[in-house]
Amino acid sequence: MIKQTDQLSEAIARFSAGTSADAYQFLGCHHQTVDGQEGYVFRVWAPHAKSVRVLGRFNDWDKASPAMERIAPAIWERFIPGVQTYDEYKYYIEKPDGTFVFKADPYATHSATRPDNASKVFDLDGFEWTDSAYRRARSKKDVLRSPVNIYEMHLGSWRRHEDGNFLSYVDCASQLIPYLKDMGYTHVELLPVSEYPYDPSWGYQVTGYYAPTSRYGTPHDFMKFVDMCHEAGIGVIIDWVGAHFPRDECGLFEFDGGFCYEPADPLRREHPDWGTRIFDYGRYEVRSFLISNVVYWLDKFHIDGIRVDAVASMLYLDYGRRGGEWRPNKDGGNINLEAVQFLRDMNAAALTFDPTAIMVAEESTAFPMVTKPGYDGGLGFNFKWNMGWMHDMVDYMSTDPLFRKGKHNNLTFSLTYAFSENFVLPLSHDEVVHGKCSLVNKMPGDYADKFQNLRAFYGYMMTHPGKKLLFMGGEFGQFIEWDEKKGLDWLLLDYDKHSQLQAYVRDLNHYYLDHPALWHNDVDWQGFQWISCDDYQQSVISFRRIDDKGKEVLVVCNFCPVERTGYKIGVPKSGTYVPVLSSDEAKYGGAGTPLAAVKAKKEALHGLDYSVELTLPAMSTVFYERKAAARTAKDEDGEDEIPKAVKAKAEKAAETVKPKGGRKAKAEAQAAAESPKAAQKPRAKKAGPKQEKPKTVRKPRAKKSETEN
Repeated sequence: MIKQTDQLSEAIARFSAGTSADAYQFLGCHHQTVDGQEGYVFRVWAPHAKSVRVLGRFNDWDKASPAMERIAPAIWERFIPGVQTYDEYKYYIEKPDGTFVFKADPYATHSATRPDNASKVFDLDGFEWTDSAYRRARSKKDVLRSPVNIYEMHLGSWRRHEDGNFLSYVDCASQLIPYLKDMGYTHVELLPVSEYPYDPSWGYQVTGYYAPTSRYGTPHDFMKFVDMCHEAGIGVIIDWVGAHFPRDECGLFEFDGGFCYEPADPLRREHPDWGTRIFDYGRYEVRSFLISNVVYWLDKFHIDGIRVDAVASMLYLDYGRRGGEWRPNKDGGNINLEAVQFLRDMNAAALTFDPTAIMVAEESTAFPMVTKPGYDGGLGFNFKWNMGWMHDMVDYMSTDPLFRKGKHNNLTFSLTYAFSENFVLPLSHDEVVHGKCSLVNKMPGDYADKFQNLRAFYGYMMTHPGKKLLFMGGEFGQFIEWDEKKGLDWLLLDYDKHSQLQAYVRDLNHYYLDHPALWHNDVDWQGFQWISCDDYQQSVISFRRIDDKGKEVLVVCNFCPVERTGYKIGVPKSGTYVPVLSSDEAKYGGAGTPLAAVKAKKEALHGLDYSVELTLPAMSTVFYERKAAARTAKDEDGEDEIPKAVKAKAEKAAETVKPKGGRKAKAEAQAAAESPKAAQKPRAKKAGPKQEKPKTVRKPRAKKSETEN
């Protein structure tokens, strides 16, 4: 038996109390030297087990090998010398009824490649990270006030080798990163990378929570993937499944013959829709397991963010159940109080470890305060997927334009709650599978109409408050549904409509990155103002996005396949409004409707002092920017058109130069400050003969008082 240190005793105590955020540091398999012998120490939590053995290649899977020793009421330990990296192993557990079961290590950092399901010995230490500069820069950013444009992808089906085999983590990074940079994405979000046995689950039925899937390489290979992304300035977010786990015998399911990770209560144990087990969020050791796992990915793999899957299923005791199939909480309600507290503690632990981590909830209901701090009664996430916006917009855009006027509320309703949470707008993998059609194929009309609709949709999405997420293939119009068994149909880029859509998305993404008005303020009304939201008869909306310096982008969406001429909207200031990006441009596959810069008129409209008259291309989204006239006199409407920089310079000069010469000089300085036009350049002397002023009789000057300046 290894001599137990005070540090280990404290770690076990924290684990048993449900407050551990680093259980991976001592549970599982760890390299160690004992009495001069190199080897690995194995520790596992198995509260119901009668005995536990570690069997593997190193002892020829001999069931008669010495059993592990119990070092705490529910924790077993054994040191085995001579164990090598990549050795396969499992725990051979004697259940309470005397039967035996083989189990993978819940804390294993590496796994055998499917269909094998054994754990593998692997030491995470030794990888040389090169992302320190990236992480320092990230620590100084406020992600809420930064551009976040996420490319969601499944590692196994983005691209594949010609023979159909997977790309490795490193090969994928080599191809993916230049593509993400070119396309204007800030982050990549990976469908779950924790080990899972069944390909069609896409990673959402996890058996190895601490092991990056071996399908694409080793844990160090995945570290390299992240490191390469960081070197290019790309953040990495992973999907994390804390709502349920599969019934595979090798996994967490009835781990030691009893109910360990799942509740003993049959009315809270099973997930009826998915045929999986639900975690027991009220059990301290389970809480430590899950919270430590979130921190583990931030710590060991430098992950930038965690998107928590299926949060609604965690929050509601009656999720997917009919009456009589669920048990109320202690107050008689349907909220899983233990899950609520777990999520608060999980987010607190993650953001304590890394205050700049992105913690995202996929929460599909109106559960309150998901992105408010736990100490204020919230769940503690800093972002939530806006599922309501997604469902409303997909429904609206898939409707024949002739009938969209009856669904106009779908366009505008999201702004009634857009600032109640910090939102991500998701067009995710869930919307392009199971008979739902791809995004482009959801659009109504013929082949060309579908692309026209989708471009207008993307334009609205990119300017609507909230961070952005698009699933792979959506950027070039993947026509068939996503299939995890093969790569995307990149050959479609040989066809004009698909390559033109990709070009539009590229330009749209870069426009988003370059214009703070679209991301400086996604969390309150200071960054957004409707111009017109009620023209349902023509399916037109218009609005302003505004940055902290007052610079703005005007957005006009025409969701009807009819060109509108002479369409008037209000604008806030005089000047010329210039179209800067249109989904209808010919280079994107549109009709190329001519658009001209328009000068604002002093005619109030939509509650604004000025108005412009526009041409709206059929089925389009168009962005406008204001160009102020570079004049120094007042315009015909009486508005001061002095450039702000000139005015500010004059005011600064008046403040910093101390006038000399008494009252007259001070008055002149004050006049200069109030009239920056005069301060732009010295006034030239008038030409001509000198005029002799008439003589006047001057009165004797009164003596100044001591207080007069």
